[in-house]
Amino acid sequence: MFTYYLQLGLRSLKRNPMLTALMVMAIGFGVSASMITYSVFRAVSGNPIPEKSSQLFVPQIDAWGPQQNDKGEPSGALTYTDAMALMRAHQATRQTLIYRVMLSALPLRANSVPTSAEGYAVTGDFFPMFNVPFLYGSGWNSGDDENRAADVVLSQEFNQRMFGGANTVGREITLSGHDYRIVGVMKHWNPTPRFYSVWGESGFNDPPDFYVLLNRMLDLKVDTWGRNSCRGNLAFTSFDQWLQSNCVWLMPWVELDTSSEVARYRRFLEGYAADQQRAGRFAWSPNIRLPDVMKWLEVEHVVPPESRISLAVATAFFVICLVNTIGLLLAKFMRRASEIGVRRALGATRHEIYAQYLVEAASVGLAGGLVGLLLTAIGMSGVGLLFAPEIAKLAHLDMSLVGLTLVVATLATVAAAFYPAWRAAQVQPAWQLKSN
Repeated sequence: MFTYYLQLGLRSLKRNPMLTALMVMAIGFGVSASMITYSVFRAVSGNPIPEKSSQLFVPQIDAWGPQQNDKGEPSGALTYTDAMALMRAHQATRQTLIYRVMLSALPLRANSVPTSAEGYAVTGDFFPMFNVPFLYGSGWNSGDDENRAADVVLSQEFNQRMFGGANTVGREITLSGHDYRIVGVMKHWNPTPRFYSVWGESGFNDPPDFYVLLNRMLDLKVDTWGRNSCRGNLAFTSFDQWLQSNCVWLMPWVELDTSSEVARYRRFLEGYAADQQRAGRFAWSPNIRLPDVMKWLEVEHVVPPESRISLAVATAFFVICLVNTIGLLLAKFMRRASEIGVRRALGATRHEIYAQYLVEAASVGLAGGLVGLLLTAIGMSGVGLLFAPEIAKLAHLDMSLVGLTLVVATLATVAAAFYPAWRAAQVQPAWQLKSN
């Protein structure tokens, strides 16, 4: 029967091509606007590490007090003093500190000019904590951290740019005048958003070039290239004085596998802050936080507000298109009242009338979805007019979005057709036969 109803529906659509075209275009424009904005929203609001997001946490300790913090909330990063204290305590399964650095890299080719390279100073736990994939080699271990080894891990893109993509494990690279031993080359890895460094960053930039030992960078007194936030009247003139200041710039992460470990670490943070209060360093009660990945992204407002607004506006536009489609379908179906009356008189049930017209609506929705796909592909090129370039580049038409576009267009049109189909099914055959 489905094939029969589909044939009837297609035949009906051909009778009035202008009305059919109006419905198809309305659905196409509505669904394309929704899918374009949804593709952006999906990219910026997704879980960047779903397999471990509930096990990774950001320890926050208020080092500024109620007069200088952000409306009672502790800063997203730690001072050097607090960060080193947490690392020495080692109360988590794994833990790492992160800060952004900018170094100059000397290409392998002779007579080449040094190029700038952006990366992160991290500890060895960074790589297993975040499930970093490797093309060659691996990260370093805790012993290398303690020995302050001159080790470095390169991104796949940076290794391609500097060494032509070769297996460079064991070779050396010169960064800002110092030689580093390459211990690993990562596969392409740039979680969206880049959750581990969203404090002070958008989270949607290109992948970093390298990861280097944090202790090595501190020994070389390499300043942070990322966010550095301080409070009060500070007058430090040296790197060591800066380290002992109240400036926050080190991003901490810990891995806690169970709820009991989370509770225990929270008590540890509260105890540490209380110890600082008793020592006279803090003049306020302990103020700590321990958000997981998704809560952290929410705290840092990583999802751009314009993505939510544009999605809401596009969805409202799609609803308006569906309302117009309801009117067009109603007019189209009711014009065929006499045909419906004859079918009912010949024995067709209301259920069969429902099925016929819902199948016809589904064919309109599918056609609208195909038009919507074309408009979505075209519209992707204009996303940069609404969003920042680093966010606009995340929007793309993949197979999942193709399938979603067709499904949404078809199901939405079928839903919109329920009332017109119900009205058509209520046609009384006796009245139609009498009037004809």
